[in-house]
Amino acid sequence: MRSASTSVLTGLLYTLGLVLIGALLATFLLSFTNVRESSLPYFTYFINAIGLLIGGYVTGRRCGGKGWYYGGLTGLTYFIVVLLIGFLGFDAPMQWGTILYLAGAFVLAGLGGILGVNSINSGHKPKGIKPRR
Repeated sequence: MRSASTSVLTGLLYTLGLVLIGALLATFLLSFTNVRESSLPYFTYFINAIGLLIGGYVTGRRCGGKGWYYGGLTGLTYFIVVLLIGFLGFDAPMQWGTILYLAGAFVLAGLGGILGVNSINSGHKPKGIKPRR
């Protein structure tokens, strides 16, 4: 079991890396196929959702407990990074959709954290319990 801060940071790096790879794949898909730019929001939501789930999973697996909490922290940290990039880089205002994105990031990464913690415990069988005959 590792410390929570390194686990959240590792999950955040996984999330950012997966989102970057997904963005590159979406770019190639838009450039070399007949896919239109109007479908780009669906790609970005899907890429972010997969990145948050896997980042939360990695965080939960590394922490070993409280997967929803630490996975949710990973989602919250990712949201803050995206919000800062949007606000400082593109002067994007805070809107209701931003709050929904925060809730979605927390829930998806929290779900990934739950799955990560349960993936550790799924192979564990308690000792001392004998089957009934």
